[in-house]
Amino acid sequence: MGSDPNPAGDVLLAAVDMGYGHLRAASALSSQLGVPVSQVDRPPFATAHEARLWKVLRTAYTGLSRASQGRWGGRTLRWVLETLTEIPRLYPYRDLSAPNLAVKLATGLIRAGLGKEVVRVVREKDATLLTTFFAPALAAAHAGLRRVVCVVTDSDIARVWVPADPAGHPILYCAPSERAVRRLQAYGVPPHRVHLTGFPLPPELVNEGQEEQVAEAMARRLVRLDPAGTFRRQFRAELQGALPQLAEVSSPEPPRLTFAVGGAGAQAFMVRQFLPSLAPLLREGRLRLALVAGVNERVFRRFQQWVAEAHLDHLPPAVLQVLWEPTVEAYLASFHRLLADTDILWTKPSELTFFAALGIALVFAPPVGVHEVLNRRWALERGAGLKQEHPSAAGQWLADWLADGTLAGAAWNGFRRLPRRGGSRIAELLARLHADPQGLF
Repeated sequence: MGSDPNPAGDVLLAAVDMGYGHLRAASALSSQLGVPVSQVDRPPFATAHEARLWKVLRTAYTGLSRASQGRWGGRTLRWVLETLTEIPRLYPYRDLSAPNLAVKLATGLIRAGLGKEVVRVVREKDATLLTTFFAPALAAAHAGLRRVVCVVTDSDIARVWVPADPAGHPILYCAPSERAVRRLQAYGVPPHRVHLTGFPLPPELVNEGQEEQVAEAMARRLVRLDPAGTFRRQFRAELQGALPQLAEVSSPEPPRLTFAVGGAGAQAFMVRQFLPSLAPLLREGRLRLALVAGVNERVFRRFQQWVAEAHLDHLPPAVLQVLWEPTVEAYLASFHRLLADTDILWTKPSELTFFAALGIALVFAPPVGVHEVLNRRWALERGAGLKQEHPSAAGQWLADWLADGTLAGAAWNGFRRLPRRGGSRIAELLARLHADPQGLF
């Protein structure tokens, strides 16, 4: 192992384009491990038949996600979406291992050939399959592959993440939360195959081993989020012990609010609602704003239109910018650079919930799907996020939360209470698996 350039061994890092969540986790792991991301829902890792099937599933999900937020039929479509992603109550503890309809459908697709090509590639390379989506893991387990690692991308998950026969299919799971650990065990996964790692965050934002730099960045963020010093006065003793740099830093810039929509662009309409309310804060230099359209050009054009309607198009990019990129890879790189200078992240409770660990105050838009309801609850229980008030009054409630230290408190709780080392812990697990393939099973 000492001569191996990668302690994790030969790894095929698989992702599926089913929204940004799975791709975001894979991108972070790619940087952590130094291996490329393989999108297994397209050639050469999927046959033409498989690629068409993935496209149908992706279009159906993103279309349903967007339509569920609409005025017409939204309630019915939300019910359909939540039924497809059902997560039963965890308490009281009980056996939840019986496969449900979603598991049976996934098993049927795999038997029909879904994932067959990536299984062939992994087998030929004698590689470890590391995936951020359940379907490749289930396909690999169904084919009898032994080194399969599945990274969970939500704080709680549906039964479909686990094979119909959990004990008989040796998948190692990397869980981002304690609740996900308990859930996987309730679904029948043996405890020794579930590892609490945390969500893999971008290494360039975590900056492991650079504690002084991380602490100084957090101190500057708290100064921006607490302009009246309310939070710093209330928690002076705690902050002096944990963040001594705070007494010496200053930040001449106002806080940056980043509003980010998901891949389906389901909540883009909120920008039109909140821009008039934020306009005074932007013009007076009390707030900076970034609107993130991702790779959705239609949403990007709408953001530009709504900025013009609010008479804010004259503001420089340092005060108001709209982020769009033509590819997911370019978007993720640009978004990560933006997050390094973001103090408040307003988004639905997707996988971005875990980014509160970076010390960014989260403001949650309404969840889309049961898993996002549970992500939001997970963060709220830890004081690391806040539910939005009505968008049309955003300028008022954001100003209040800045003045009374509420946003600073959310950022500090995320920084102190949420795990940041998910990527390195997954790398450590892969190294152990490479050194002793049988030891973890």
